[in-house]
Amino acid sequence: MEETKNGLQMIKMSEIQSQEVSWLWYPFIPYGKLTIIQGDPGDGKTTLVLNIAAWLSKGEGLDSEMKLSEPVNVIYQSAEDGLADTVKPRLELAGADCERILVIDEKEKSLLDLCQYFRQKKSKDYAAFLSSSSSFC
Repeated sequence: MEETKNGLQMIKMSEIQSQEVSWLWYPFIPYGKLTIIQGDPGDGKTTLVLNIAAWLSKGEGLDSEMKLSEPVNVIYQSAEDGLADTVKPRLELAGADCERILVIDEKEKSLLDLCQYFRQKKSKDYAAFLSSSSSFC
């Protein structure tokens, strides 16, 4: 590993050991990684993501090949929609188990902090990290 003049640490790809990706829903949603659904306003991003979250929270697969043995915990993040007036009512309409769906309170920690935490733990406790956005920084 090398450190540059601006403090960035650079890693040669020859130093990286390859690993296989573990998939919740191949090839769309990997376990323990952030999945971002991006598109223009009105494309249905929130509807799609909240329905996926609802199915997973109830232990229902997204297609005939996805075999879930139990309900899945989902962390959902949206930069656009209100939790009380948009997200929660849509989850309830989709029949979600809201005990299994968490949202990130970014008052003290950000989404990037959470991604770093799960990357270090390699955790499958929360199988899906879903975000719908027209723009993601």
